[in-house]
Amino acid sequence: MDDGEGRPVLTGLLALVGVAVAVGLILGFVALAGSKFLGLDSVSDSSQTTAERSMYLPKPSKTQQPSGPLITLAPGETQAPSSSGSATSGSDKKPTKKKTPKTQISLSAGQTAVSPMQQIDLTGVYPGGEGAILQVQRFTSGAWTDFPVTASVSNETFSTYVQTSQTGVNRFRVVDTDTGLESNEVKVTIG
Repeated sequence: MDDGEGRPVLTGLLALVGVAVAVGLILGFVALAGSKFLGLDSVSDSSQTTAERSMYLPKPSKTQQPSGPLITLAPGETQAPSSSGSATSGSDKKPTKKKTPKTQISLSAGQTAVSPMQQIDLTGVYPGGEGAILQVQRFTSGAWTDFPVTASVSNETFSTYVQTSQTGVNRFRVVDTDTGLESNEVKVTIG
């Protein structure tokens, strides 16, 4: 038997292992050089300035809570003027603001006119009503009836939407299901 007869397989395996090790080392060095070039290496340079850093997070600090409810006026509404320019409109607005208690539900509609079955956004503020469930109601045939939509109050605010195919002027409001407190009404023209 010849000594070279069993060795071609062994020689082939050793050559294959040698090539795999060489390719692995080359790829490892390329990856290492690439990570250093891209700045992904784990070594941190202490002389690095904050301008070179990719992200800066400031230290958290306490902020003041708003002193009153956050109210967005409905389209077309304006704040009451500070001067008494018009006696009738100024006197009408001022008593209602004085009469309103702190626990008033303020409702506004995002749209004033929509097509049938188009979304109507209802949003509002309910100071002190955290966690309350508000039932949406529509004025139909001379009475307020429940609309199949509710909204929950979170951070003294709420939002929901309704869709209806009933054309004409629709009047909506919300009612607290626990206390029965009612919001102002909003009017939306459908059609």
